[in-house]
Amino acid sequence: MSARLSVIICSLNGAAGVDRCLTALAAQTVFPYLQVILVDDGSTDGTSEVGRAHSTIVIRHPRNRGLAVARNSGLDAATAPIVAFLDDDCEPEPKWAEQLLAGYDEGVIGVGGPIRPATRDGFMLGYLQRNNPLKPQELNLAESGRLEYRLKLYLKRQWTLDENSLPRDVYSFAGANMSFRRKALLAIGKFDERFYFGGEDQDLCLRLASNFPSGRLRFVPDAWVVHHFQPSVRDTLRRSRAYGRGSARMCRKWPSVPPTFFPGPLLLMAMLLVPGRPRRAVTAAAMAAPLVLYPRGLRYAAAHRSWASLGDAYLQVAQEMCENAGFIGGLWHFRHFVPEPDGETGKGADVPRETRRVT
Repeated sequence: MSARLSVIICSLNGAAGVDRCLTALAAQTVFPYLQVILVDDGSTDGTSEVGRAHSTIVIRHPRNRGLAVARNSGLDAATAPIVAFLDDDCEPEPKWAEQLLAGYDEGVIGVGGPIRPATRDGFMLGYLQRNNPLKPQELNLAESGRLEYRLKLYLKRQWTLDENSLPRDVYSFAGANMSFRRKALLAIGKFDERFYFGGEDQDLCLRLASNFPSGRLRFVPDAWVVHHFQPSVRDTLRRSRAYGRGSARMCRKWPSVPPTFFPGPLLLMAMLLVPGRPRRAVTAAAMAAPLVLYPRGLRYAAAHRSWASLGDAYLQVAQEMCENAGFIGGLWHFRHFVPEPDGETGKGADVPRETRRVT
């Protein structure tokens, strides 16, 4: 029986998560049609042994080489026409693979689904459920790259409490739950291996859109996975800084893409530095401002009487500060990054246009 979907899991010292993920894959409704590949990216724990215990195809890197390289190693071993990617801390629900495959209508080049934080007690899990950083980027981002337009979308998002739960075309997926037609990935030269962590998923989606103008990326809300991770402030801020570095790498590679730099922390800093104002009044205004800039937690508190969510605004300020810091540092670190040619996609630019059809 030939595989319909190749599932690639990349891991670095994630043995426990790999075991949970592979167990969930074995329970898929279409499991007989799956090819499961584990890429052990230089782990020092028992990640490879866990994969072999599940009779999974295991590819091991002798040293850590980064997420893009690991995903390409899995892609080289994949044989199914559709290739899906999971992180080792994700647990797909039983119909996940079935829902992904069902999303491939004519013209669809990629299908992804939601990444839901694991449900447990505590402020951090509640915060991440209300402010999930791993949502897809919506298609309206493609309408304009002007900074004022992007700022308008950013502000609108802050005031939106209910999430869009409908199937729809999107701009890009988060890498922990996405799939694509294998031929399309090979045609554009796979993942850019210069992206060690952060931004490699968005870069891939942009290159697919550039090479396949009629291709669509489809978001399927029923193809969801549960994201198990350390729900700590420290881990959240560490991830934010890494995302900022990834955004800087994207900015260097794609000069036409507006930089991802958050205005909220800058506004608060400006308020604190305003001269000639009563210091106590300025401090009080700056302390209250996050509740206005990021009102989602306040609205949630009023609707559910969950007063801990009032802290959401202040943690979001900290996240955006860390992401801005990562972005600034990344601009310098990646200053020699070769930009993407306008209208082309680097590695895929020399592929004849007739081979870029969605099939």
